[in-house]
Amino acid sequence: MPVSVRSLETAVPKTIIRQPDVRDLFRAQPGMGRLADRLIGAAFDASAIETRHTVLGELGGEFADDTEGVFLDRETGVLRNPTTGVRNEVYIDRSPELFLAAARLALETSGGLTAADVTHVVTVSCTGFFAPGPDYRLVRDLGLRASTQRYHLGFMGCYGAFPALRASRDFCLADPDAVVLVVSVELCSLHISSSNDPDTIVASSVFADGAAAAVVTSRDAPAGHPVLDLDAFETVLTPVGETDMAWKIGDHGFEMVLSSYVPSIIEKHIEGALDPLLARLGESRPEASADIERWAIHPGGRSILDKVQDAVKLSDAQMVESRRVLRDFGNMSSATVLFVLREILHDADAAGTGTGTGTGTSTSESAGNERVCAMAFGPGLTVESAILTKRVAG
Repeated sequence: MPVSVRSLETAVPKTIIRQPDVRDLFRAQPGMGRLADRLIGAAFDASAIETRHTVLGELGGEFADDTEGVFLDRETGVLRNPTTGVRNEVYIDRSPELFLAAARLALETSGGLTAADVTHVVTVSCTGFFAPGPDYRLVRDLGLRASTQRYHLGFMGCYGAFPALRASRDFCLADPDAVVLVVSVELCSLHISSSNDPDTIVASSVFADGAAAAVVTSRDAPAGHPVLDLDAFETVLTPVGETDMAWKIGDHGFEMVLSSYVPSIIEKHIEGALDPLLARLGESRPEASADIERWAIHPGGRSILDKVQDAVKLSDAQMVESRRVLRDFGNMSSATVLFVLREILHDADAAGTGTGTGTGTSTSESAGNERVCAMAFGPGLTVESAILTKRVAG
């Protein structure tokens, strides 16, 4: 039996920030030179992002009545620089509600599975820490069995959802009755800071907050229920880029290195990174863009999507979901590619309607199925990828 994603759901904080407003906020910070002003304008205006979500209500003008602002001075509009401890306290306070909201939605739309069916919990996050952690909180707050196996994948960055899905698949292959709840939550905005540094400016222009949850199992789904079969995974380290995408803990937040060379590194090495994955399925790269109908590319930024599209020769239609998620939500680190896959899973005009033309060899192959290639990029520089089959259970 194939191991499938039975449901995929998302949750975001209520505060929405608009890209021009955040751009102007950063431009207005003290100590910004003319070069920084130009860099901020270029990074924000070329981002292809319109809106992002944040747990920091202050960035949306929402202040508690009795506070001057922890991250933003209420009177002057100057960004404050709280310690890492203060930032992490906000993570401890705000992340559990997003873990829980996404998890509950995923269970509600899983086609008959309930909290009583869950055997494993896998949580993913790189933007905060606490213990007992989010995996424990989900078991407690969802009323899962005390014997539920728990795993937390931390500090992997934007590709973290792939090891979580791969581990879930392995759990289900080992135990056909397993039901794995995967939840990723990232509060990237907690590490916001004002700087003349180009890497910090780029990070400030793209990162956002969000949550996504998936239910993974090999149990049969009800007839008519759309699923994503997890067919194959691959991980590749590029020979260069170790210092171009990095993430470390500083005294005043987590410090991101995201150099301007990252899109070029991805463009140069993406084809070689895809080859091992496609070889598992008897595919060759020149035919992949035609044989694989849907592509879920982690929208790390506009230039990354542009480089991948050009290198793999994807059509504009194959990039629609990735660009839409970037436009509406920005880069939510590990949760982002799950937002893209959710759009594909919920697209009722695709699999099961007879429109698919995939030539893959999934155990559930039929005329209406569609092949999906998903990929994300993170520190290392690491390329994680997967082949999935979207189908409607018979």
